[in-house]
This record gives sequence, C-alpha cells and structure tokens, in this order.
Amino acid sequence: MSNDEQRKGCLFVVATPIGNLADISARALEVLQTADVIAAEDTRHTRGLLQHFGINRPLLSLHEHNEDAQAPQLLERLLGDERVALVSDAGTPLISDPGFPLVRACREAGVDIVPVPGPSALVAALSVAGLPTDRFRFEGFLPRKATARRDCLRGLEAETATLVFYESSHRVLETLGDMVEVLGGGRYAVLARELTKLHETVLFGDLNTLLAKVRADENQRKGEFVLMLAGAVARSTDSGQDLDRCLGVLLDELPLKQAARLAAKLSGVKRNAAYQRALELREA
Repeated sequence: MSNDEQRKGCLFVVATPIGNLADISARALEVLQTADVIAAEDTRHTRGLLQHFGINRPLLSLHEHNEDAQAPQLLERLLGDERVALVSDAGTPLISDPGFPLVRACREAGVDIVPVPGPSALVAALSVAGLPTDRFRFEGFLPRKATARRDCLRGLEAETATLVFYESSHRVLETLGDMVEVLGGGRYAVLARELTKLHETVLFGDLNTLLAKVRADENQRKGEFVLMLAGAVARSTDSGQDLDRCLGVLLDELPLKQAARLAAKLSGVKRNAAYQRALELREA
C-alpha cells in the first residue's frame, strides 16, 4: 500500500492531462481510483476521463458558480475521514480554475492537502517559448471587455518579466490587436495553441506578425491558447541609455539582428533584451 492510500481525511489536488491522455501520471490514477469522491469542474468531462482508464468513483460538481456552497459540504466529508480528489477539466486545479475556496477552507480547518503534480498549460507553454523563465508574471485571462483589457495591458507595459496569459478562441484576435495598440507591434511574443493535442501549434515573432498570422488563418483562432510576451526592456539605468545610443547608430547601418548583437556587447545588456529594444525602436 502506498503512502497516498494510507491517508484519510485528505484533499488531493490532482493534475490531469491538458489534451494527451497519456500524460496522466501513475500516481494520479492511483489517487483517483481510491478516492471516496472526486470533486470535478465538469462531471461530464471528468467521467469521460475516468471511463477511459476504467475508474468508477462517485463524482461531485465543483465549479466557479457553486464552489462557495460546495466547499463546506466537502470539508465536512474530509473531517469525517473521507478522501477527496479535486480535479479541473484539464491541467492543475486552481491555476485559473476552481478550487480556491475549498483549499482555503481545508487549510484553515487543519485538513491535510496533498498536491499530485502533473500537466499545466502554463509550464508546458513556457518550456517551448524560448523566452526567459527566471522571472515570469502569470496574469491568467485578461478582462473580457476591451476597455478593461487595454487598461490592464497599460498597467503591464513596463513589466520586465516575461508575461503569460491564457486566452480563448472567442477573444484571441481582439487581444492580439489590443496588445499591438497598447504595447507596440514590435514586442516579441509566442502563441501556443492546443498544447499536447492533435492540432498543436506554436507561433512566434513580434506582435504584428502574430496578429497577421492569426487574422489570415481561421484555424489559428480555434482552441485554447497560452500567449507569452517578452518583458519590457528597463530603460532607467545607464546601460539602458547606452543601449539606446548604440542602437540609434547601428540600426541606420546594419540589419536588426546584427545591430542588436553588437549593441549588446557594447552596452553590457543581454542579447535578448537588446533585440527586444531594437524591435521597439524600429517600430517607433
């Protein structure tokens, strides 16, 4: 018997596949098989996952519209020594998914909470983006209304960490357009779509390029998206001022990549930061 199987009155936060069912872990399967109840964002979706792996356990609905009401009932079951598995429709629960009220209630009540790690669209996208990951800022979904969305982007304009967003097929084109308007079309970006699924694509280039590609291809507006942006280049330091001076001269004489590489050496700024700033200057 594993250590997980011996735990009673425990909430397991279980990551499930974001597309490819082969990504589920052996540990996740064991926990789901032995749970007294599985709290699922969409019971129909989770039932399909369980049936695929031959698992038959009771399901209970826990989504954004009922989680405040369901959390006390689940907590009562946990305090009665039941084993509860929390899952979302895909990926790691609570990462732009339901579950926070339940986890908070369990933490306050002294109930054991055990993470069962696994797939996450956020981490999967960052791993293939080619953007700095030593610092990144996850913003989840931007506001649905255009005015609020642009205001949010303005607040992030000077952020130097890599920016990560989730987006839906209904708004990806509008969001890219707003990013071009607010942040400038020269900002380097990566758009990951349908990760681990049959129609997975990863597009990269400046925001103008991504907007043109998504606008031209209807298929690139279907599915689920992770949108990642290069952070802004800090300009308040002497090195930032030196970089601008170097680029101001070199961009008049050399191709962009070569100018950025030489400017990075002369100013002491990292090459990817110099390239990003060169794109911004060219756009301006």
